[in-house]
Amino acid sequence: MAGEAISVQGRARVAERAIAAGSPYLLIAPALLFMAAVSVYPLFYGVRASLAEYKYGRELGFQGLDNYRRVLADDVFWQAMYVTLRFVLIAVTLETILGVALAVLLSRDLRFAGLIRTGLIIPMTVAPVVVGIVWRLIYASDVGIVNPLFRVAGLTPPDVLSHGTSAFLGLVAVDVWEWTPLIMLIVLAGLHGLPREPIEGARVDGASELRVFFDHTLPLVRPVLLVAIILRTIDAIGTFDQVFVLTKGGPGTSTQLIAIYGYNTAFRFSQYGQASAMMLLVLVGMSVLLVAAIRTIRGAAKKATGAA
Repeated sequence: MAGEAISVQGRARVAERAIAAGSPYLLIAPALLFMAAVSVYPLFYGVRASLAEYKYGRELGFQGLDNYRRVLADDVFWQAMYVTLRFVLIAVTLETILGVALAVLLSRDLRFAGLIRTGLIIPMTVAPVVVGIVWRLIYASDVGIVNPLFRVAGLTPPDVLSHGTSAFLGLVAVDVWEWTPLIMLIVLAGLHGLPREPIEGARVDGASELRVFFDHTLPLVRPVLLVAIILRTIDAIGTFDQVFVLTKGGPGTSTQLIAIYGYNTAFRFSQYGQASAMMLLVLVGMSVLLVAAIRTIRGAAKKATGAA
């Protein structure tokens, strides 16, 4: 009887340990199921739609890879990709430079640093549609503030949203204004977590602040900076709201990003299959970019650990 009791107690302990080991997975199971419902199902539906033929919103049947062939042979698709990549490159580069500069500035013991930080992050807390509406008013030729500033300076006021180049640069300015604070916050958090010994040692040795930044601070914060750049790049590729409110892709196709073209293909021209194929191709490209970026981050993290 005593042996059986010990055996029962042993099995009970094993069961308790198994439950304890699996409890974290049980706790996150509802969230995982919810994420699967809102992410995995639309993905499978998109794959199915990309292989079907649609006319006026009605599915006519299986079409195979024809939608993908149409997308890859579509000159407007490649034009939209070019505009998107140019937009992402310019916007994310400017956001990175400004974000790092602001993060370094706010990492110092400045007076009212908290108040300044709060003011700077306000743009990224506003809904993108609202941002688009506000900047549409700013750029407006009749009630906006851009044209009066040009007149005061004695220059010919531009109608920003009516010309291809100025409209494109106007969108870049909006994106930089809205999302520079995100990179600033991420880099600022990374700066606060850096070891102080190498930086203070370089200052004691007489290195200038610029030399300290490029030789010590930047290598140590590079993994965090790369994460910020990747997050912004992925998000910028899918920019839609501000463009839709400000220009709807015009004038012509000068601001037609890939998200706008996908929307037009699906909802203006009722080519749901082609639009699904287009977005899946973009998703594959972004996935390849993400894998390469993760490897780069790991390499940068190892170098930063060695430098520290």
